[in-house]
Amino acid sequence: MNAPAPHLTIVAASDALTHVRTAQEITARALEARGLSGELVVAGDASEIRSVIASADGEAIVVPGSVDPGPGGWGWAAEVLRVDFGQCSPDRSAGVRAHIRGRGLDGLGFAVDSWYHHRFFPGEVVDYGDHWEQRAELRLPNGVGPFPVAVLVHGGYWRSRWEYDLMDAAAVDLTARGYATWNVEYRRPDEHGWAATTDDVAAAVDTLADLEQAPLLDLDRVAVLGHSAGGQLALRACADAVADGEMRVCPTVAVSLAGVLDLRLGDERWLSEGAVSAALGGRYGAASAIYEESSPAHRLPLGLRQVVVCCVDDDPNLLETSRAYVRDAIAATDPVTVIEDTGGHFAVIDPTAPVWDRICTELRLHTTR
Repeated sequence: MNAPAPHLTIVAASDALTHVRTAQEITARALEARGLSGELVVAGDASEIRSVIASADGEAIVVPGSVDPGPGGWGWAAEVLRVDFGQCSPDRSAGVRAHIRGRGLDGLGFAVDSWYHHRFFPGEVVDYGDHWEQRAELRLPNGVGPFPVAVLVHGGYWRSRWEYDLMDAAAVDLTARGYATWNVEYRRPDEHGWAATTDDVAAAVDTLADLEQAPLLDLDRVAVLGHSAGGQLALRACADAVADGEMRVCPTVAVSLAGVLDLRLGDERWLSEGAVSAALGGRYGAASAIYEESSPAHRLPLGLRQVVVCCVDDDPNLLETSRAYVRDAIAATDPVTVIEDTGGHFAVIDPTAPVWDRICTELRLHTTR
């Protein structure tokens, strides 16, 4: 007989919800989208929350709200995925696999997706530094290798509440297509400063050469894909690797997925309520050297193949920036391919969106021997 399908348990403190129906609707939609069974349980105190966790089928999703866990804190007895709807400090205590914070009620949907990908398509999380956020998740496809590598750099306008779970679906799909995927987490500038962010992405790429699984990786076929703010980080890391000339891992192709490719323009347009200046530590006039070092538009030519993707229903500022970047990159003699399609900002990392197959087809062209 087949084993019963896992059942996802979500337990939320009653004080975290002002009207339970909305949370139930979000949870139901997320479960249905992944073909999962599950339930949202509302608990009134710490003992109820612990009881629900203890009865869960594997990892539970927990929204503790402001419930007092008692002396010694929660001391999670089992692995959990924690969700806080508001912004708060990260919970890195033992037992917390991931902490989704600051995403409002939508955090429930993100948590269901994270649970699904971790349960059915787990990777190996590898540290590339001493800080908790200096980590990446490696997934290997079936076969003997060596495999082309897809490095994934998430977005979120460089804010810490957005983490590498954003790229889980893309990583799983690319692994199924024959890529070793390296889904990168990094320290974000709102909590650690801009230099930490850029150093981490570069270190994560270079660490591929140190992995125990390195013999299974074809480091002459490395694509770096970045979404949104991650597009800027990805192309900047590739530009730095080419300029350095001595990096152990020099990417073959850089892929911008709705990337923020012109930081000066992004600051002038006040994207995401000043996200650019908040990340870089000041407006362009006061920090022009940092902008020009970090902005792909100011680094042309980058010296490697690029694929620039943006959907026509995305933020028109990002669409315009992508188009202008392609024009200027071609003028600077960089080899560039442009992909436009229907969809919004997240379609470019959604394996069910029409644009995704086009991205993968183009990627295959530049990572096949």
